[in-house]
Amino acid sequence: MTGVKISSNKNKDHFKKNLFFNISIIILVLINIYLGYSLTKIIIINFGSDDDVTKQVNTSKIKIEVLNGCGIAGVAEKLTDYLRTSGFDVVNLGNYRSFQIENSIVIARNEKIQNAQRVAVASGLSPESVIQQTNPEYLLDVTFILGKDYKKLIPLQKRAN
Repeated sequence: MTGVKISSNKNKDHFKKNLFFNISIIILVLINIYLGYSLTKIIIINFGSDDDVTKQVNTSKIKIEVLNGCGIAGVAEKLTDYLRTSGFDVVNLGNYRSFQIENSIVIARNEKIQNAQRVAVASGLSPESVIQQTNPEYLLDVTFILGKDYKKLIPLQKRAN
């Protein structure tokens, strides 16, 4: 009879070890699933999300200077209002050194020319109207110089009068 007890105790010990290992495996699998989900979510947020919330966040980080180069009072303010309601961060508003600018220009002030292109497209200009003049001393991303063609811009078509 003692032989039976030994095998019974041996089976209980074996069952306890198996149960411990099975529970450990299940816990490790759940942790791996959670980590995989988190990593996928981070990758989607940083590299692949095109939803409106992400666009709003991205545009609000673009610091813009709007300068009046056409000499018509109030148009730079109207463009500034439009850009701000579109989610951009207009940090400076003023006059350009000349009022003889024929065509509006968007200037990329850093290496991120796509930010200037976003501003151009949002206001109704083609991406070809963007030029790049990098200057590390500038604390802004984009300079928008309004030209005499301001009536063609989306935000000023209805508000120009």
